[in-house]
Amino acid sequence: MSRNLPVEIAVQDAAGTRVALEHGAARIELCQALGLGGLTPSIGLVESAVAAAAEAGASAFVHVLVRPRGGGFVYDADELDTIARDIRSAAAAGADGVVVGELTDAGRLDLDAVRRFVDAAGDADVTVHRAVDASIDPRGAVAALAGLGVRRVLTSGGAADCRGGLVALEAMAAASGPLEIMAGGGVKIDDIPALAAAGVDAVHLSARGRALRGGASGPGGGVDGFDETDAALVVAAVRAAGAAISGAGSAARA
Repeated sequence: MSRNLPVEIAVQDAAGTRVALEHGAARIELCQALGLGGLTPSIGLVESAVAAAAEAGASAFVHVLVRPRGGGFVYDADELDTIARDIRSAAAAGADGVVVGELTDAGRLDLDAVRRFVDAAGDADVTVHRAVDASIDPRGAVAALAGLGVRRVLTSGGAADCRGGLVALEAMAAASGPLEIMAGGGVKIDDIPALAAAGVDAVHLSARGRALRGGASGPGGGVDGFDETDAALVVAAVRAAGAAISGAGSAARA
């Protein structure tokens, strides 16, 4: 059976959506404030990204992060209600998937919340994000998602980054069944061959370059530059993923 290794790129704007999809990314995770780990984008941005994906000739590739604030992943009732509303709004705006997660006070993945999120998503794909890596039992969290309607899990294997979690990622991939394991967390181009060898189903990275555009933002406005999606990094990631899978296939046939 042939295998590929899709590359997902985290982007923060419509321009990044175009860059990622036009240069071979399988899909994008749309968010804002990547410096905080990513927050829910506005509905206007979701609509713009969906339109940009269509312009790029792509369909079913816009996945929206739904995370109402920075900090931990334990949410109160108001925040959970906001997440459910944002999920429904993103799907109504044309998003093909949502990226969500929530922990209990005890540090375990909140399966009741996940069920609520899946229900709110309707026909849209659901990815559970790296809240699993902040849980007290990342492998158990991934195993508990079986049968809940979740399509994939974004994880570093419970480590600070994918390099530290490589052994756990391999174990997760081997035991995941139909649940897709997408490696993320500090992924660099040079990490992709090892991640492919571990058997993950996809890789996730931000492919950010630093671009300073415009003048100073003024008092209270923060820094005068912002991250842009780097086309060269997207191309390099897609090529590395393709080469890793081709190399694995060649080795298997030898």
